[in-house]
Amino acid sequence: MRKHRRRPPRIPALPGADAPGSSGQGQLGSRAIAILAAVAVVVFVLDRLSKLLVTTRLTLGQPVDLIGSILQFRWVENPGAAFSLGSGSTWVFAIIAAVVALFILIFARRIRSAAWGVMFGLLLGGTLGNLTDRLARPPGFGVGYVVDFIQVIGFPAIFNIADVAIVSSMGLFILLTLRGVRLDGSRSAARSPTSGRAVGSADDAG
Repeated sequence: MRKHRRRPPRIPALPGADAPGSSGQGQLGSRAIAILAAVAVVVFVLDRLSKLLVTTRLTLGQPVDLIGSILQFRWVENPGAAFSLGSGSTWVFAIIAAVVALFILIFARRIRSAAWGVMFGLLLGGTLGNLTDRLARPPGFGVGYVVDFIQVIGFPAIFNIADVAIVSSMGLFILLTLRGVRLDGSRSAARSPTSGRAVGSADDAG
């Protein structure tokens, strides 16, 4: 009679053991978080330094020509949101900014794409820059006026570096979404208009 060999019993995976490929995903996640943090720090530092120079070197409301009247520095105090919108609701924007910053810090663990890391870094750095003004500047905690100083001819509002970073992050968000780039860096499959079949691949976008 033919003898059947017994297969050795399978050893169950230990709880918390890494699945195949998880180490690579972990490395991508660490890189994306590092990029996010670096971009946020650079934006925040540039924003704080620029506002420090403005408040110590310029006179409130007095324009300084950089490129004639095309580009000027004019220090104003903004109680509203980005680009002087929503004046009179400073404390509301302070709460929103704090919630946005907290959301990014919690959500960052899901990011695997460098491009998304840059996007969230711009948003976090800009949000923290203006939030610091609202918490630390007069007239009081949570209702402080934001320092705006960049004025471009033809543009209806005066803004700052934090505003530029926030708007740039929104532009990058739209671009990544239109290109179908997911948080893990892969691309969502596009459908052919003729056959209806999915085309494209999961190429790494960052």
